[in-house]
Amino acid sequence: MEAVQKTPEREAFYKKIDGQNLSALWNVMNDLITPEPKSACRPHLWKFDDIRAYMNEAGKLITAKEAERRVLVLENPGLRGQSKITTSLFAGVQMVVPGDIAPAHRHSQSALRFVLEGKGAATAVDGERTLMEPGDFVITPSMTWHDHSNETSEPMFWLDGLDIPMVQFFDASFAEGSKEDQQQISKPAGDSFARYGHNLLPVDTKRTSKTSPIFNYPYSHTREALEQAKNSNEWDACHGLKLKFSNPETGDFAMPTIGTFIQLLPKGFKTARYRSTDGTVFAAIEGKGRTRIGEQTFEWGPRDLFVVPSWQWVTHEADVDSVLFSFSDRPVQQKLDLFREDRGNA
Repeated sequence: MEAVQKTPEREAFYKKIDGQNLSALWNVMNDLITPEPKSACRPHLWKFDDIRAYMNEAGKLITAKEAERRVLVLENPGLRGQSKITTSLFAGVQMVVPGDIAPAHRHSQSALRFVLEGKGAATAVDGERTLMEPGDFVITPSMTWHDHSNETSEPMFWLDGLDIPMVQFFDASFAEGSKEDQQQISKPAGDSFARYGHNLLPVDTKRTSKTSPIFNYPYSHTREALEQAKNSNEWDACHGLKLKFSNPETGDFAMPTIGTFIQLLPKGFKTARYRSTDGTVFAAIEGKGRTRIGEQTFEWGPRDLFVVPSWQWVTHEADVDSVLFSFSDRPVQQKLDLFREDRGNA
């Protein structure tokens, strides 16, 4: 649509209605309803080695208890000051050092943890405790008590992903702390995976949560699934081999607001161009390669993190067999009939 011309009479009218908290749609229509997604979100890559160095420095400045969570926020360069990595999602890197206890709390926001480095630190969620290893994908559902601790001799780092901007947009945030730093453990370790992780469901299950009942998807099982699928030699031109983490009760995404994926790119594989409306956060867990986003190319290796904004062309190229974890707001977009993808020439 062409811009509406300005005249002294129109400007006087706009000033008059402004005093009544009114404005003219025709002046802002082009900014509100755009032909294609238009976002301030920009591509960016964070090198994990740099983050680790900053986190170690932060560990000497503040305790996990004082900070509540010792996290460095991954701020999108186009969204600085908003604690956003995409317009709808939050991401940060959390460090839990030996002896740390990140105290128990709960909140409306759903959270994921993807372990980047370290082994043996623990997360407790809703009465169950799990030890974590690199590549593990751990879920904290909305309004479930959770705390973290590290009884090992080495620090542990993981990627946090939350739907904070989404919950903030809906004005639906609630949070509370616990009187105790750590919650009471009421279930044996591995309970949720034993009940739900083997294509079997308890016959009398009466869960109402839309989040997967599995709260730790171990990387050993995820990697095995990729290897088994790899044997079929059916590679998607845009994704290599890409699987979604699912809720075993419904077959839907593992989380209601955040879609999570694991992706295998074999050595020498270069994907065809792809774009979609869900801005996506990637974490390399194995291998090395490069990703071209729009006109920019980013070289990545193990534990590096990068973001692909909505509706920007992306290609991946792997120098060796590589595995990428990713997350986006695709579940919400699909349920609202907003999601769109373009597979280029694939």
